[in-house]
Amino acid sequence: MILENKVIIITGGNGLIGKEIVKNVSAKVGIAVNADITLAGNSENEIKCDITDDESINKAVKTVLEKFGRIDGLVNNAYPRTKDWGTPFEDVKPESLRKNVDYQLNSYFIFCQNVLPVMRKQKSGSIVNIASTYGVVGNDFTIYEGTNMNPPPEYPAIKGGIINLSRYLASLYGKFNVRVNCLSPGGIFDNQPETFVRSYEKKTPLKRMGNPDDIAPAVSFLLSDEAKYITGHNLMVDGGWTAI
Repeated sequence: MILENKVIIITGGNGLIGKEIVKNVSAKVGIAVNADITLAGNSENEIKCDITDDESINKAVKTVLEKFGRIDGLVNNAYPRTKDWGTPFEDVKPESLRKNVDYQLNSYFIFCQNVLPVMRKQKSGSIVNIASTYGVVGNDFTIYEGTNMNPPPEYPAIKGGIINLSRYLASLYGKFNVRVNCLSPGGIFDNQPETFVRSYEKKTPLKRMGNPDDIAPAVSFLLSDEAKYITGHNLMVDGGWTAI
């Protein structure tokens, strides 16, 4: 019950990891508000939100405030991207790069910009931005050999930006008892090619890829008062990938 009655906005709550975050927050007796571009229709606390649209973000935050009167937590989890995501580095078009930075990094910035004044006024709140191991270390391209997978070059740039933005916000809002942290998942199993899975598991100390239910409890922990003295941190939930 570590999140009892806490109002938590989770962006992209219908996605692979997002579903588990919503489920885990609810299991810990939090009020999980799923802000997604598509509505699943399985919860009264779903709100339509396109995080690539500034007005949609603003409207979603106002809707939550009107309904609950407060916002105790935000999980920036949504992962929008262009159709050409995964184009090799030398072929990425400038307009595509700019769109993806806008879709992911800038949208997290703007969602925080809408929520943090609320938390500052409350003198409480916790934000968790979903980053990645590849925002911290370089790609290991050997694990992609023998597959058609191409790691998007924009991804590490965006995720690294999210991590340092979070540190900035943690420093800026700490005096208001507002915490801002990142969580960096390792590779999450999503029916990738068997060759890739074997290569990934061989390198990881825990010898398996992650699952969404490995990530969600750690998010809930960072949102909760059990992490009340943790801010500006990037929690690696990666099976030890970045330890070696």
